[in-house]
Amino acid sequence: MAELSRRRMLVSGGAVGALGALGVATPAQARTTDWSWAPSGSVAGAGAGTDPRWVWDEEADPLVASLLDRGAVPEVNRLLWNWNRNDQPLPAGLPADLADFIEGARQLPSWADRGKLETAAEFNKSRGLYLNLLNGVGGGMLSTAIPKEARAVYYSAGGADMEDRVAKTSILGFAVGALNAYRPDGNCVVNAVKTRLVHAAVRHLLQQSPHWGGDIPISQEDMLVTWHTLPTFAMREMLRWKVPMPTADREAYLHSWQVTAHLLGIRDEYIPATWDAANAQSDQVLPRNMGPTGEGVVLTDILLGQLAEQTSPGSISRPLCNALARFLVGEQVADWDEIPREPFWERTIATVWPILVRFREGLVPLPLVPEIAWTIDEALRQYILFFLTKGQETKIEIPTANRPE
Repeated sequence: MAELSRRRMLVSGGAVGALGALGVATPAQARTTDWSWAPSGSVAGAGAGTDPRWVWDEEADPLVASLLDRGAVPEVNRLLWNWNRNDQPLPAGLPADLADFIEGARQLPSWADRGKLETAAEFNKSRGLYLNLLNGVGGGMLSTAIPKEARAVYYSAGGADMEDRVAKTSILGFAVGALNAYRPDGNCVVNAVKTRLVHAAVRHLLQQSPHWGGDIPISQEDMLVTWHTLPTFAMREMLRWKVPMPTADREAYLHSWQVTAHLLGIRDEYIPATWDAANAQSDQVLPRNMGPTGEGVVLTDILLGQLAEQTSPGSISRPLCNALARFLVGEQVADWDEIPREPFWERTIATVWPILVRFREGLVPLPLVPEIAWTIDEALRQYILFFLTKGQETKIEIPTANRPE
């Protein structure tokens, strides 16, 4: 309890100064390379093989830096607020250079397969429970154990209001998993492009923060690391849980995230073409990018507190959430994140979860069960967003500053 109280004090008080004093901001690394993942395994099938640690977004970065320097971002955010649908024309009045960029960035790649995207939507429909759990709780806990990501979140504007930050992250995550994600009336394309603009702004702004002190944030490798904490991690866990998945469904699910990666600005030469290629890339980039930080510990405590509050305010939910998080990400990551041990709930989850999976999978083939499951999962998603936003409309916006001092 003393440790938990200490962390809560960091959150509510002088967290920035305290964490900085711990030396969390690391100096820039020398530009060495040990990148060995072959671009022949990518959706492009070829590439220069450049180490993605030293590649960023050559199209979006100078554009957004210019928008910030010109003071144009507040008006851009106002104009883009109601740009919501994949098929929606851009609003009038946007700066010409930004409009040209978005029109190009919103196009699906030539290798996108509409049939696979529709199959992926059906896969999300029947597997939503697992995917929301793995991408939401699991991916969230993994992200706080990635030092560069944890520090980028903490010291950027979103770190000052984690409920709003998680809500905006959830907007993109839920958009990818929506039934109409890539249909004309969906919004996955819009939210991916907006997120790409946000990343470019954070790259520009964080380098001006006295607390950053590292390389340019959100490199191509950083984005790949985050990508692997979502679809690659989720697929590995579902296979470990012995969730039955036809090959076509697995490939379609991967394809939806390949398209999303492209829209986020990840180069095609880095996007894995197959699950084998994805697993090989994950095994290379995740270990060298993971570890503990003070910021990660603070963010983990906030995220688990939010999850417990969403689940059942004032009950046993926080210990249960702690145990669930440890179950999803494993001992090492949980220890890095300083997630408390909950022996009773850890044993219970480890015993009960495989039974629940087998029980649920026995029901899925029955008529209407996927629709019912999707309805429940969608209600949960909407509840989470409502809780995080306090019922206020929230959308992805380009930041104009870092975390307030």
